[in-house]
Amino acid sequence: MSGLRVVPAFRHGHERLYVCRADGRNVAWYDRETARVNLLSAAEEEDVLHVLAPFLTGNVAVGPPPVPTPAELARLSLHPDDDLAPNRPGEALRVRLERDPPSARKLRSDPRSLALAAEVAVGDALDRLDAVGWHTLHSVGLPGGARIHHLLIGPGGLFCVRAVPARRQRVRVADPLVAVGRAKAVPLLRELRADAARASFALTAEVRAVLVPVGAVSVEVTAEPREIRVLTEPDLPALARAGGVLKPADVEALHALARDRHVWHRV
Repeated sequence: MSGLRVVPAFRHGHERLYVCRADGRNVAWYDRETARVNLLSAAEEEDVLHVLAPFLTGNVAVGPPPVPTPAELARLSLHPDDDLAPNRPGEALRVRLERDPPSARKLRSDPRSLALAAEVAVGDALDRLDAVGWHTLHSVGLPGGARIHHLLIGPGGLFCVRAVPARRQRVRVADPLVAVGRAKAVPLLRELRADAARASFALTAEVRAVLVPVGAVSVEVTAEPREIRVLTEPDLPALARAGGVLKPADVEALHALARDRHVWHRV
């Protein structure tokens, strides 16, 4: 037996089937959209086609990938458990809710459900920027229990984006405090700056911070926060209009680096 296995991966509705060794390293992938099996090792062609046989339909091209970039090779070397790219918006919250679901009576008022809805709304908006050369990683865990809600990487640079649930409430921002509705103000901007600084250290690149109150009826900013942009959901596409900071190759290289879970263990 070859010991190869097939691992499906989905991104924005696009499916790929990766063929992995027992240690998790990829040796090939099948792209259904282009009907092509990309081989990293020609010597394993027979075993790869055998394990993919149940999934292949019609005429399929087989061969080496078209001039793989260093970023692509770095991504392919990742074990599936260490790759953050498949994370859905709010991935960590989804896991917590699955392990400890709220009662049906408290579902709508459960803070985790409200936070998840906010992260999904922001994550979906950021994922749509993929069409114009941007990548987003969701729910990036940091040592100590902290978490970057969304890390946006593209021509305009890198952004650490935090979603704040504020449905039908007023939001007041007075650096470093953020108050949602009648709740007590918390030093959210201090935490967000710390997350962005940790991301900058991990990636050795400048990472700017963005706060997004989701569903707020109004957002009052007493003074422009230091090193942080405060945006509403409709403002998020404006991030894609920022350009001239990173070349396409730099974007791909940083994305390949950031998606490796081990990169974040040292911050």
